[in-house]
Amino acid sequence: MAPPPSSDIVLDKTFQHSTTLFNYHIHWTSLGNATLPPLIFIHGTPWSSLVWHSYAQPLSRYFRVYLFDNPGFGESPLGEFRSEDISKEVALDADLAQQSEVFAALYKFWAREWREGKGAHVVAHDHGGLMSLRAHLLHGCQYRSLCLIDVVALGPFGQPLFQLVAENEGVFAALTGPVFEGVVESYIRDAAFKELSRETMDALKKPWIMSEEGRKGFVRQMVQANSRSTVEVEGRYREVGENMPVRIIWGQEDGWIPVETAQRLKEKLNAEDVVVIEGAGHLVMYDQAGRLGIELGWWLSRK
Repeated sequence: MAPPPSSDIVLDKTFQHSTTLFNYHIHWTSLGNATLPPLIFIHGTPWSSLVWHSYAQPLSRYFRVYLFDNPGFGESPLGEFRSEDISKEVALDADLAQQSEVFAALYKFWAREWREGKGAHVVAHDHGGLMSLRAHLLHGCQYRSLCLIDVVALGPFGQPLFQLVAENEGVFAALTGPVFEGVVESYIRDAAFKELSRETMDALKKPWIMSEEGRKGFVRQMVQANSRSTVEVEGRYREVGENMPVRIIWGQEDGWIPVETAQRLKEKLNAEDVVVIEGAGHLVMYDQAGRLGIELGWWLSRK
């Protein structure tokens, strides 16, 4: 059974950023001495920075660790429209253009306190991978190293549930109570290879079931995932491995993004290596917490 989540980390700071279309309020925090090398964790969907808490605390002895919740996830609200004249496609942000732009702005805000000019180590999971790649290739964010864990980065995309929700968005948006909670719990359970503890399950599903806004947000994330696109950046992936050391880690039993994707991504990015973790699904940080911790520690200590 996976270990319970650590809940003693509070995102006690707010970063405000405006694009041409949205106003954002991103909740974040940092751990560790400001003189230490910076390390940033990026979560995916439908998760939050909570999935990194158990790694952030011990690594803060050696790194200045940064955690944040993406817009519409965890503690960070969805971006506020600056104009009513925004198409559904733009609002959906399927290619993560808006989220990546916000992360790039946050990255550069943090970088002002870094004493060395090497950039931060970045560890990204799920669609956090595509965000980190877009921020580097399109927004000029330079990383000291990049570790990608079971990431969304290569097409084609899609799971049967994504398509089902996209085709029946109104039906799913109308679900409430135990029925909707059952959908969310089933979806989260499917991401793990091992049984999640009740405490972990409750923590992961809480943001989506506690309010109408959360329920709408969960449905929106499913529709967004069904429409994911990497066309704008996938052709430039080789530049990433030429600019920084890249490691890819994958759960062997990942039922969301097959493990074969890891090798394809290694070749595209010109990454240094691929680590396949046995007995782990998409939520490798819960399925094999100790093994992932060892792999992260080894990688970061070398860079």
